[in-house]
Amino acid sequence: MVPPASAPGAGLTGDPAAPRPPSPAAPTPVPAHPVAHDTAPASSSPGPPVLRALPPAAGAAGAVGRGGTPVAGLLEVLRRLDSGPRGLTEGQAAERLARVGANVVPDARDPSWPRLFARSLRDPFTAVLLCLGLVSAAVLAWGTASVILLLVVVSCVLRASGEHRADRSTAGLRRLVATTVTVQRRTDEDTAPVTREIPVEELVPGDVVRLGPGDLVPADVRLLRSTGLTVHQAALTGESRPVEKDAGDDPGDGGVLQDPRYCFQGSSVASGSATAVVTATAGDTRFAAAHRRTGKPPATSFERSVQGVSWILIRFALLTPPLVLMANAALRGRGLETLPFAVAVAVGLTPEMLPVVVTTCLARGAALLARTHGVIVRRLPALHDIGAMDVLCVDKTGTLTQDRPVVHRALDADGHDDPEVARWAAAAAWWSLQLADLPAPDALDEALLAAADEDSLTSYDGVTALPFDPVRRLATVVVRTPGRFGTHTLITKGAVEAVLGRCALSDDERTRVRDLADAQAADGLRVLAVATTERPAGDRPRERGLTFRGLLTFRDDLAPTAAEALAGLAGRGVTVKILTGDHPGTAVRACRDLGVPVAGVLTADRLDTLTDPELTELARRTTVFARCTPEHKTRVTRALQAGGHTVGFLGDGVNDLPALRTADVGIAPRDAAGVTRESADLVLAGKDLTAIGHAVAAGRHAGGNIATYLRITLSSNLGNVIAMLSAGLLLPFLPMLPAQVLVQNLCFDAAQLAFAHDRPTQAALRRPSVLDPRELLRFIVGFGALNAVADLATFGVLAFALRGPGDDESLFHSGWFTENLLTQAVVMVLLSLGSPGRAGRRPGPVTWSAAALAAIGLLLPASPSGAALGLSALPGVYYGLLAAVLALYAVGLLAARTHYERRRTVALPETDASQGQAMSKP
Repeated sequence: MVPPASAPGAGLTGDPAAPRPPSPAAPTPVPAHPVAHDTAPASSSPGPPVLRALPPAAGAAGAVGRGGTPVAGLLEVLRRLDSGPRGLTEGQAAERLARVGANVVPDARDPSWPRLFARSLRDPFTAVLLCLGLVSAAVLAWGTASVILLLVVVSCVLRASGEHRADRSTAGLRRLVATTVTVQRRTDEDTAPVTREIPVEELVPGDVVRLGPGDLVPADVRLLRSTGLTVHQAALTGESRPVEKDAGDDPGDGGVLQDPRYCFQGSSVASGSATAVVTATAGDTRFAAAHRRTGKPPATSFERSVQGVSWILIRFALLTPPLVLMANAALRGRGLETLPFAVAVAVGLTPEMLPVVVTTCLARGAALLARTHGVIVRRLPALHDIGAMDVLCVDKTGTLTQDRPVVHRALDADGHDDPEVARWAAAAAWWSLQLADLPAPDALDEALLAAADEDSLTSYDGVTALPFDPVRRLATVVVRTPGRFGTHTLITKGAVEAVLGRCALSDDERTRVRDLADAQAADGLRVLAVATTERPAGDRPRERGLTFRGLLTFRDDLAPTAAEALAGLAGRGVTVKILTGDHPGTAVRACRDLGVPVAGVLTADRLDTLTDPELTELARRTTVFARCTPEHKTRVTRALQAGGHTVGFLGDGVNDLPALRTADVGIAPRDAAGVTRESADLVLAGKDLTAIGHAVAAGRHAGGNIATYLRITLSSNLGNVIAMLSAGLLLPFLPMLPAQVLVQNLCFDAAQLAFAHDRPTQAALRRPSVLDPRELLRFIVGFGALNAVADLATFGVLAFALRGPGDDESLFHSGWFTENLLTQAVVMVLLSLGSPGRAGRRPGPVTWSAAALAAIGLLLPASPSGAALGLSALPGVYYGLLAAVLALYAVGLLAARTHYERRRTVALPETDASQGQAMSKP
């Protein structure tokens, strides 16, 4: 098995796909100037094409050769930039800034509140209400039109306000990032260059900048000089190992991003220092190009569900008035005088409070997440999407791991644990840092020092050090041998092959050690070899005839909450898949350390051979997708969606941007690349991955309440409409006046606001809350028919109690008005209980709202307000008969609900079981 990529700064057993070591150069040491830079995007004007002749696709590096690798030499680059190693003058920089604009990624302005409000009007639910409002106004039903308009305005205000608050929160996160860069400029042509810090926005092509450990690369740059420079490019490529960079003339053979002469915006310096000339800024960087390539994101799970439900409502709303008019005209000879009643029936069928309930549920969940768990919901519907999510794709880099190695084991030549190997390596790391005048230890030396005890560092006295050389792939220190005056010990550590080549070993011993190192590397570990020898004091430190001491293995340090977060997601039926640019062994190792069973591994070369249907089938059974480019991540995300999954994507680099936008819900941590953070639907304010579990719970809470509201409202409304149409054909008068229909709807709608505050059961939080239009249609048809039966039974009760309903329209209207509100109250209580275990809980908001609705139904007809609506008091015998009808209706509802839940549970176990097996701990 091919070993994983190595960290160049420590000379490890490497991956053949990683960039080759740069050719030897004679770098001039450059003092490190650690400065943090802001890569958060903002708007800018592109400016004229001056200084933009260097192609952005090549990192503004000039001519491009085979494989997209820039081949322009340093002098040609400087000539095209009209710059030099001394940098620009202040006048030149100011002129160029005016021409090319600020160094910020464009198109990052947050939309204004009015724009968010206007965008809310495009919601399909809102569009349905607006259409009904226009129809109501056309038939002069001004009361209905006014109520509908008020509901639309309230919904849009709530939604726009929630998203505006989220935008302000992410803008605050953006301001937390530093915004300066160390630049070298001159006052005029004849003065010496002066190094100073300037805002990163003022950087222009041709500027000479200095980079040190920890710096973010502020633009695309061509190296002028470098010393031991390694760069993290995970934000662009997904590769978690640092990439070696060198100012020489060798372009390498790994493509544009692997060219050792160039560094790109969005990357960061892992070790070493450099001086570089800026070749591209703002929209011309590869960082910005990746942002532009993503295009318009596809419809999310929530948007697809909303569209399906909206079309159901539109069909019913459009069919109802013509049916009412035609039926009354054919059977009763009534004409256009029944049009207001037909419109009122259509309005009664539509859940007017739907936009308000949806927005309130999502806004409450988003506010709770931001307040208690630091999760910012930038797009309110994304909260429903994360509740419906059943697959979460993550990039291992910076999410499950911390991009920081830790010591795993110290092994002797036979593969047995040997702490002495770690002591030698720690001493070498300590004295390299002290004697070689390094600005900071590299990642592996830092891991060695963190794991070492104080005795390992103080028991030796350092003499001299040869720092790590990327060509030799070795680092050597010389220390005084304790207790042996006049004798020095030479400690060498580095790549296994490089160290073995300098050890006195037989061929069999060398082969055995190499096999041991390969086995460790194949297990996803990075490997460092250690050897020593003794030399007389004063001898030249020659790395020959060394005694092999052993191997040190390193694994990626896991994110502190990653294991807990994955276990929590598994308990909620969410399957996690790893999409990474790393070597498969490294990703599998991280999964193993986190307790995630790996069902399958798919690499990019194999993925390229699969058709879309084949990938859709294989993606379902695969846990790790390795060596992924941004295009691969996007394709896997689409394949999972094509398989019927609601997909979330957690990423932090610009290389994750296409997949993050393709997914139903994109998630990014606060310290993600600026453009990635701005494109995410949810932003985690910290590295605590358990916050995703809390977001899932909040999304299922909101989604469950929305689905419950839709099921109850639409089924009850459909039953009422069927019964009203039937009664209208049997009676010589309208079964209910338009004003009475409107008041009944307003009462029911007000009571239904309680669904936004309901408390779902724990069982409802253990599975995705998917708003399936087909399942919803089956539910409302079945339960609507049951409701219609109850309404028609009430019609019989009225006929018996009133001895002929035709004799008193007012009594009939009153009886049906009361029955409708009481049956809707019963439906609210019985169908919102969820699982049987919920019944023992204290009354919640829905129960109290249903009680208030029932009270209105009983008291309003006999009140003065009822008389104004054309209602009157009912005889006592009616209430006794109505109680019997309601009791039978409640029994029928409970039986139908039990049958529905049993059938739904039978349909779910296979999916839930497969998810549990994929994610449960071994």
